[in-house]
Amino acid sequence: MIKDELSRRTRSDRTQVTFTKRDPPAWLLAFWKEIDDKTWGRGFDCLAEDAICNLGVADWHGRETIRQNLKAFIDTGFTAHHDVLEYWDSAHLKVFRGKVLMTPDDASHPPLAPTMTHFFHMDECDTSQVKHWYGAVGPVAFA
Repeated sequence: MIKDELSRRTRSDRTQVTFTKRDPPAWLLAFWKEIDDKTWGRGFDCLAEDAICNLGVADWHGRETIRQNLKAFIDTGFTAHHDVLEYWDSAHLKVFRGKVLMTPDDASHPPLAPTMTHFFHMDECDTSQVKHWYGAVGPVAFA
């Protein structure tokens, strides 16, 4: 029964989207710059006030909550530098792949450069605003 319901839902939720490979937009670069520079300012304006962020296991609701939780994470002892290597654009979904250089404040620990992949679902009424951000970074190590 559950399998049939999931199969039906999957078929009915299908949407075809055409993507165009582009240079990363200014809003995306400004967003990462705020994090890299640890300034936490206007670059976050790309997020809707009620945006949701699912970054790894995070489930953060609201632009200010996202900002504060990212700040708390970065303040655990490293500096980040984000590089967007590939950016794909569509009307309501933005996808990119990149690397983030994570340099620990403690020089006895080596820098890490995990891969990152992010999906930005834009607000349907205001496509300049990110409504839902899904992101994955890492792994930073294999045990």
